[in-house]
Amino acid sequence: MDDKALRKELIELLKGGQAHYTLEEVLKGLKPELCNKRPQKGTRSVYEELEHMRLAQEDILRYTLDPNWESPEWPDGYWPSDTDEMTEETLSSAVSRFFKDLDELIALVKNPKFDLTALIPHGEGHTYLREVLLAADHNAYHLGKIVRTLKQLGA
Repeated sequence: MDDKALRKELIELLKGGQAHYTLEEVLKGLKPELCNKRPQKGTRSVYEELEHMRLAQEDILRYTLDPNWESPEWPDGYWPSDTDEMTEETLSSAVSRFFKDLDELIALVKNPKFDLTALIPHGEGHTYLREVLLAADHNAYHLGKIVRTLKQLGA
């Protein structure tokens, strides 16, 4: 089966921007002082959402590639702790680490050695395709939450 079209569409899905903003567009010109503000009780800050995206994407990627990977504890291991100090360096690190892992996920999709429909050998019945779609879906959901948070903050 020629799966070039599938791989191309998956990469576009991972990058975002077809039905909504891309993360790059949302973060462009973002004022650091807005990153740790919560617009109302019960919502998360831009930084918390971004770091959650990063942690979840890292877990999905490492789970997919590394049979020895140990996922963080659910749910606390997938969110920054309340004691994490948010600085420009912290934000910059989260952004660069997110995109580094995204690039690695895209490289996996581009790699014809991976049959995307094959079961991951250590993957508890999951396929490579499932994990790619899971990462894209999760990222799109939380990107939407970031956009909503920024709008609530007047950005």
